[in-house]
Amino acid sequence: MRSTPAELARSALDAAPDAMLIIDVSGAIRYANRQVTALFHYDHDEIIGQSIERLMPERFRAHHVHHRKNFFENVRLRPMGQGLELFARRADGTEFPVEISLSPIDGTDRPLVAAAIRDVTERKRAEAELIAARKAAERAREAADQARAAADEARVIADRANQSKSRFLATASHDLRQPLQTLALLNGTLRRLVDEEDAAQALEQQETAIDSMSRLLNALLDISKLESGTIKPEPTDFRVAALFEALRGEFTGVAARKGLELIIESTGESVHGDPSLVEQILRNLVSNAIKYTRNGRVTLRCRVEASTLIRIAVIDTGVGIPAEQLPLICEEFYQVGVPANSSRDGYGLGLSIVQRLVKLLKLGFDIQSEVGKGSSFSLVLPAAQQPTAAAASPKTGMVREPAAGKVRVLLVEDDPAVRDATRMLLKVEGFQVIWAAALQEAVQAVRDGPGIDLLVTDYHLSNGETGTQVITALREVLGVPLKAVLITGDTSSVIRNLPIDTHLKICSKPVKADELMMVLRALLAA
Repeated sequence: MRSTPAELARSALDAAPDAMLIIDVSGAIRYANRQVTALFHYDHDEIIGQSIERLMPERFRAHHVHHRKNFFENVRLRPMGQGLELFARRADGTEFPVEISLSPIDGTDRPLVAAAIRDVTERKRAEAELIAARKAAERAREAADQARAAADEARVIADRANQSKSRFLATASHDLRQPLQTLALLNGTLRRLVDEEDAAQALEQQETAIDSMSRLLNALLDISKLESGTIKPEPTDFRVAALFEALRGEFTGVAARKGLELIIESTGESVHGDPSLVEQILRNLVSNAIKYTRNGRVTLRCRVEASTLIRIAVIDTGVGIPAEQLPLICEEFYQVGVPANSSRDGYGLGLSIVQRLVKLLKLGFDIQSEVGKGSSFSLVLPAAQQPTAAAASPKTGMVREPAAGKVRVLLVEDDPAVRDATRMLLKVEGFQVIWAAALQEAVQAVRDGPGIDLLVTDYHLSNGETGTQVITALREVLGVPLKAVLITGDTSSVIRNLPIDTHLKICSKPVKADELMMVLRALLAA
């Protein structure tokens, strides 16, 4: 019997990795998903109707009643307890650290708020270990300065510490993106199943919260990788026009939704640098310009400054920056004109990342701004060392989209939550889905089954296996260049240096449901 949309929606919420609660203005729990029972050890019926204060340590309950009333008087999407250590209490009285995100649910007869609660015990432990490793490395470096005889030994210790940080960041990049990937795919599935207006609005707000969490996670991981020295520039000659086109595709819709004009001037210049890192710099600058421009335009242009120098500028008609704040805007979490503890559009990390990348690449960078008229952020790069051939124009014409219901997809994912969320999305889109958790399971599924049309695989699998190994093994079994989508949270050079493969598409976690579907259909139609 086919499940109703409501049943599928409840199943999707129960499959979410976080404990999900819906609370009314009195603090009573109106809804709790399956993870609430797993996390707090209360039976479902035992917790429904109870006060939310029951799930927190007694020492916080009286204060929380006051905070809860204030929240319902000024309801808005936000994380709970910014800058504070939050704790929850299980049925047996044990306490554990948590992160809590609050999302208002509009359109109901009584004010309701959705709370997502995550146990961060393991992450706190990992952070403490990282801090300890960093302090150990710093002590080693100080000892090396004080005693030349110990310099070689200190360098070895520092190298080991950096290797530990690199391993930690590689693991964190994957593990922290997994729950976000699950939430993004579940959100996309629910948006395809739910027609009720209030539920659709709640899902739209949830998608906004997921996007915000993704941006913050990416920014923090970028800063951590820059601090640890794991990002190594790979300079080459490349055409600026190709980079401009990528930014046009990413930001034209963003600017239009805000009522701004995005002007990207044509250019035939070529520069020498790391194209992916230069693109990251300009992406942050364009995003920042759109954020701080209320009306008018944002312009991206390229000019020859000298025979050996090229200047790329992002120019906006935004609010401008007071002269006394210019030295501060590249500091972490600093935002122009945003008081502390107020609602923020972003996190003030974009320009901090830009400054670090500029220093890493040893490029010129300057800022000009006038309050009320706008700002100009300029990046100066060396011209290309050799002439760069123009990129071939893409072929045009009608692309035939295959019928989803006839396409068999093999999904390889070792994380049950991500696997279930991906499988549900593919089934809702009409694909026939079989799944495996490891390389040998995938090979066996192909040998035993009637064949597959497409492979969707995670990059990091259990026991050191990788998605690239799965792709290679299945192509050998089938004897054809199987089309594949590789989904990864790994941003290291290993991914960037994968050989060019026209039958392979790479998606970075967390990938949205709509983006994943576009990639799948484009690959199948190619």
